[in-house]
This record gives sequence, structure tokens and C-alpha cells, in this order.
Amino acid sequence: MMEQQVKALAAELGFDDCRIAIAKQASHAGLFQDWIAEGKHGEMTWMEKTPERRCDPREVLPGCKSIICLALNYYPGRSPFPDGAEGGYRIARYAWNNDYHDLIWKKLKEFDLRLQELGGVNRYYVDTGPVLERDFASDSGLGWNGKSTVQIHRKLGAWFFLAELLTTLDLKPDEPFGDHCGKCTRCITACPTQAITAPRRVDARRCVSYLTIEHKGPIPEEFREAMGDRIYGCDDCLDACPWNKFAEKSRDLWFHARGEVFAKSLRDFLDLDEEGFRALFAKSPIKRIKRPRFLRNVCVALGNTGTSEDLVALERAAADEDPLIAEHAAWAIEKIRKRLN
Repeated sequence: MMEQQVKALAAELGFDDCRIAIAKQASHAGLFQDWIAEGKHGEMTWMEKTPERRCDPREVLPGCKSIICLALNYYPGRSPFPDGAEGGYRIARYAWNNDYHDLIWKKLKEFDLRLQELGGVNRYYVDTGPVLERDFASDSGLGWNGKSTVQIHRKLGAWFFLAELLTTLDLKPDEPFGDHCGKCTRCITACPTQAITAPRRVDARRCVSYLTIEHKGPIPEEFREAMGDRIYGCDDCLDACPWNKFAEKSRDLWFHARGEVFAKSLRDFLDLDEEGFRALFAKSPIKRIKRPRFLRNVCVALGNTGTSEDLVALERAAADEDPLIAEHAAWAIEKIRKRLN
């Protein structure tokens, strides 16, 4: 059967699971459009464009009949710091090393070529295209959408990337696995900024991942203390999920912690000039937010956790020519001095 060929190919390419859904209008299309209308996507304006395409893959690929949904485990372990020592900051696990897009795109390109041999016309994405991917992943039985809106897999937990191929091949769909969150609300309780406003409802404008990555301006002061020591993204809702007790460390070294990054302290990051930032984060997803936003985040973390030993570095940052860095460094200095007094 063609479906077996597709799943064997997925395994050959290194994906951890592969399931198939019917191409149709996404089941949460209406809720997505309401979310956009309410402005809860914040500055992510690309989500506003051509909502009909985002809500129905047949608008993206004419003749699309099936969605091949793929999972790739990225769990890199518990601690990124040398010898398992406690560190002074947190980076979302998916960004501990190289950018996952580069790795998965190569796999999807090969997948596409092989599907063409079976007669398929395809489009493929890894969170880069106009597809409500979690809806189709849930339809296919590739886990279910948790109360945090993060997709959960019965074996991988929440530590996996989603990717999908839209195809004109008419493939037999898999059965949904169903919702297995039950009465658990640990992810909602764990969110440091109460961004999960109700089960499966997230206000991105409050989310630490959004604030540290997508948001381009100053961090709103109401969220700065809640950010704690998080300098890129946030894993709190994932860490809280009991389904992650089944997660196993990724076999792919691509996702394991990059030692030269985690050997640095927070104040070490403040010494990075433009060239140093690009060199340290070459091929990393962190490079995408650029030096000013990254150092903005570092300054907030230092404001929340720093000591007198960090003041000299922060005073230099407060004189930085970039106003985003300077303003957050000044805030951090004030917070530390208040603690010292």
C-alpha cells in the first residue's frame, strides 16, 4: 500500500512518527480567525494575510487530497550547562543548538522528490507556511492539541517538531488519537505571565516566547519580572506537562546543547559586539532576533537575577548606541541596586 511506503520513507529519513490526514478546512479555522480579529497574535502580522489559504490546504495546493504529518523528536535533555551545573538563565530547548528549519527542510526536500516518483505534487512546510498544522496533526492521530495549544504525542510528549507535506496523492487517513489532557491544568498554572487565558486559548502578547522572540520593541514592564531568567523562549508549559515523562533524549546531535553558548554567563553576553554575536550564534535560531533584542532579553534577566558583580557590564550596556539595549540595561541596574539596598 502507498501509505506504508510513505511511512517507511518517513522512518528512513529520520522522522519519529508519520501519520496521514484528509485535506479539508482546518477544524479550528473559525477560532483562528477570531483570535486574529481580537489581535491576540500581536506583531505577527503575517498571520493576518490570506486567512482562507491558512485555513484550507486546498487553497495552498490545488488538488490537495492528503496531509502527511511528521514528528521529529528534539528533546536535548534536562540541563544545558557543563557537568549538569545549574545555570543562571534559560533558553528554550529547541534553540540550544542549530536551527531545526535547516535540518528538517533537507529531509522534506528528499521526501518531496520521492513522493514525486509516486506521482504526487507536493508542498512542504515546517512552521513556515500557511497551514494550521496542529489541526491536521490531531486529525491524523499525531497526538492532540494540549491545553497550552502545544501538540502532545503519547510517546514523545511535547518535545517534537511538526512538519507536513501537502500532496495530491489520495492516501488513506489515520484515525485521531483523541484528547488525553483530562482534567489536568498544569500547563495553565505554570505559565509565568498567564498567557494561557483558558484551555487552548493563548494571548501571544503575554507569552514569554513571543515577548523574547517575535516582539521587536521594549518588553512591557508589567512582564519583565515574570520573565525571570528566560532569555530566549520559554519551556514552562512543556516542562509542566505530565506526558513528558515518556520523552526520550533525541538521538540527533543537531539538537544537543552547544557548549560554547552555555559556557557563558549572562554578563558575558553583554560583551558581544555585532560580529561576536553572529559568530556565537551562527546557524542558531537565536541569530534571527539579532543582537539588540537578544541583549534586551539578557538585561531583563540580569535585572531579575543579577548581583553587584553584574553592574559594571550593565553600565557599559546602558551606554550602548542601541536604545533598546540601553533602556533595558538601565532598568536592570535600577532593579539590582534596589535589591542591594
